[in-house]
Amino acid sequence: MNERPDENFRERVIASFDRQNAMRTIGAVLTRVEYGVVEIEMPFRDDLTQQHGFLHAGILSTALDSACGYAALSVMPPEAAVLTIEFKINLLSPGRGDRFLFRGEVTKPGSTIIVSDGRGYALSDGPAKLIASMTGTMMVVRGREGIDG
Repeated sequence: MNERPDENFRERVIASFDRQNAMRTIGAVLTRVEYGVVEIEMPFRDDLTQQHGFLHAGILSTALDSACGYAALSVMPPEAAVLTIEFKINLLSPGRGDRFLFRGEVTKPGSTIIVSDGRGYALSDGPAKLIASMTGTMMVVRGREGIDG
């Protein structure tokens, strides 16, 4: 990661997250923005489950992709935007809980490609339960019309 982060990285991440309709649709909120680390939380909702009543894998993937992408955006230069170009998710346990936490962390920064790792947790009474892990590859986008932070 850059030795000297952009001093406005938090504001850029928050502004981009606020424009993301998908996060609003699933009821996700940004709860932590640090240099290279982002957390997103959301409550359990029955309308986001699959046929067995677990949080749907597509919803888990969506939230983890955003956490990994925003962690990557936090280490990018001010004029850059982020796009996911690949991810791999492992579903480790059924998505059962009162709420969920999705944490993305930059693993390998770069000037054109950034790798982030994510973890998804189910939260209820008792300790957090790891339910998914993700590795995502993010592209640093510069100078593309219609693509901003």
